[in-house]
Formats: sequence, structure tokens, C-alpha cells
Amino acid sequence: MNISRRQMLRVGALGTSLSLSSFLCLQAAQGQTDSGRSAILVFLGGGPSHQDTFDMKPAAPAEYRGQFSPIGTSVPGIQICEHLPKLAKRADKYAIIRGISHSLADHGLGTRYLMTGNLPTPVVNYPMYGSIVSREMPAAEDLPSFVSIDRPVEGPGYLGAEYGPLSTGEKPRFGQPFRVRGITLDDTLTIDKYRSRSRLRDDLENAFDGFESLDDSVRSLDRFSEQAFRIISSPRARNAFDLSRESDHEVDRFGRHEFGQSAMLATRLIEAGVRFVTVLLEGWDTHQDNFNTLGRQLLPDFDQSFSAMLDRLDRQGLLDSTSILVTGEFGRTPKVNSNAGRDHWARAMCALMAGADVRAGQVIGSTDDKAQGPDNVGFTPDDLAATFLRNIGVDPKREYEANVGRPITVIRDGDVIPGLLGGR
Repeated sequence: MNISRRQMLRVGALGTSLSLSSFLCLQAAQGQTDSGRSAILVFLGGGPSHQDTFDMKPAAPAEYRGQFSPIGTSVPGIQICEHLPKLAKRADKYAIIRGISHSLADHGLGTRYLMTGNLPTPVVNYPMYGSIVSREMPAAEDLPSFVSIDRPVEGPGYLGAEYGPLSTGEKPRFGQPFRVRGITLDDTLTIDKYRSRSRLRDDLENAFDGFESLDDSVRSLDRFSEQAFRIISSPRARNAFDLSRESDHEVDRFGRHEFGQSAMLATRLIEAGVRFVTVLLEGWDTHQDNFNTLGRQLLPDFDQSFSAMLDRLDRQGLLDSTSILVTGEFGRTPKVNSNAGRDHWARAMCALMAGADVRAGQVIGSTDDKAQGPDNVGFTPDDLAATFLRNIGVDPKREYEANVGRPITVIRDGDVIPGLLGGR
């Protein structure tokens, strides 16, 4: 026989059991540090318009300021967009970071930069924040550490596939059964059938005994396959993903749209003990019809669901231990184009942070009078990443061994943004 045991395992001979086992493999890494915190990353894919959301310029010429008006918030002196009334009432629960600036006005590169905190390079494949948290602070054995609702935004990089997210494979939709790939058992895969597949795995492993010496990864598959079974059969894990347990009132608070259901799911996962959750709200690439797209759908949906998330975490006593970051990959051009849209603009963008040690109810940083770039000193995505990780309880200057022949600093060039952290 020419195929090795390792090769058989790699091609997925065990189907569902192996796919989840691969996700779990080697998560028991050495040298982990646990702050007891969790995190949620809300990624506004496409590049939200900073000057139409949280960095408005009402005194700028009309072709710069756009069609929206600012409104006051619960914090004197802070104004945000009129289409964010719920968040305006909760301005004391988050901080606005303005004047974030970089030079990668490309969706792929910009996303990689904002999701890893390191300038992309062909030499090193940097890990996403959730993978770092998964390595440092694994969840309980019957829960995934890192969940990405729908699809992964970025990958685990040099940390390896075992620290990648468990992706649900789709967004939850109101009124439709939500099946989580690898966890929710459908009508064709019962617990008993899963046990049968587990026994088949044991038979295959016995058949391949002696074909090659086993490395640590292969030797540990038994242990992680057992952990995969514990997750699949765990009432806690299955209940965490079950949105049908939510009341109609709570569903209405979050919203019966995809982002509302995703935000509610993220909150449930944090409540259950998952350490890092990524939520996507895409569609911000508004080269045309910017104001209708934002005003009629994106901003109202975000306003409703993110407000509900903040309220629920606060009510459950979890906002003090949950670090939240809201960001896109870049901002948009200060001047409105001929299609009533705004194009890519990396020289200025904004972000929100909340929870844990964030000093909420303030604005950090600023841009010039047309939102073209930072006013005086700005911040980099590296700085934002260092602050986010510090707020989770991970040292951004920690070093990891990788396959490039030298230790790699988690966030090489960034520093914690002064004044943003310090307790609530």
C-alpha cells in the first residue's frame, strides 16, 4: 500500500469528525496566559465612510460633508450620524478612535492589515487576532475557542491551522433553521452515527499502525477527536448556537435581519464561554449611491444590533470582561464622487472600542476639517491592534516561534493608544 496513515488522515477519510478534530488539534499549546476575558470583532467589510458615521464634518463644503446631519449624544460634545440614534444614546458605552491612517487602499491588503495589526508581507503570514486569543486563552474543552460567524475574515497565519476559527459556514437568518457546520447534527448525522464514525476511525488507525513513525500532531489526533465529540454532543455548545431559545422580544431588539441574528449569536457564544467571535456586516464599498445604502439599511441595522449587543453584555455583567472592536479595512474619499458615492481612502478611517478596560464616552484622535487625514498625530492599524489585544489581556509584544527562523513579535510596530485604556 502506497498511502500512509498521515496521508489518509489529511484527505479527510473520516469526514465530519476529522474536520472538527483538525480545528481542535494542538490547541493545548504550552505557555498560554489567560486573562479570563473574551472578545468580539465586528468587521464592517468594504470600508465604511468615516465622515458619514462617527467622524462627521458639518462645517465642510457640501461636496465633502455629504447628505447626513450630525446629532448629539449622551456625552456632551460628541456628535455622530443622525442614522445612529440608538448608539447616540449609548455613547457612554464605547470610545471612538478617529485619525487611523495607513496606505493600503485595497480590500484584500487592507483587510489583512486591519485583521492582524501587521503590515502584510510575502515573508510572514501573520495570524488574525482570534487565532492569537485561541492560542493564549483556549475555551473549555466542550466549546470552540474562536468562532467566525459565516466565514473567516483572515486565517491563523504562522500559528497553524489548529488556531483557525470554527466557521459557521453561513449567517443565521430569522425564521430558518441554523445549522453550524461541524456542530449542529442534522437528520443524517445522529450522536449514535457519530459514535460509529469514531469507531471506524479507530479501526483505520489500527490498520495503519507501523506504516510510519508518528509525529506529535498525528499522535494527538485521538485526543482531539474525543474533544470534537465532546463539542458535538455537548448541550452547552449546541444550546449556544440555538437562536430559537431567544424570546420574540429579544429577537426584535437585535433585529430580524442577518446582522441582528449574527450579533445575537455572537452574544450567546460569549455568554456560553467562547473566547473570540467575529461578526461580519458587509456592503460598505459604496462607490455609488452611498447615502441611500447607508441611510436605509447599513446604518439602521448596525445601530439597532450593536446597541442591543452592548446592552445585553452590560446587563449580563459581561461588558467588563469582553473587549469589542468595530472596524473596516479603510475609510472613504472625503469628496463625494459623480455617482453620489465615495471611493477607497486609507489615509483616514475610524473605529470603535468598548468593554473591559476601555475608557468609554470619549473620542480619541481627530482628522482635519475635510476628514482627509489625521490632524497632527494619527494612529496606525498596528496601534489599534496593540490596544485591542492589550484590552483582551494579551501582551502585544509577546514573541512566538515560527517557521521563518526567528522569533516573531505579535504586533511588531504598534503601541497601545494613550488614554484609551484604564478601566471603566
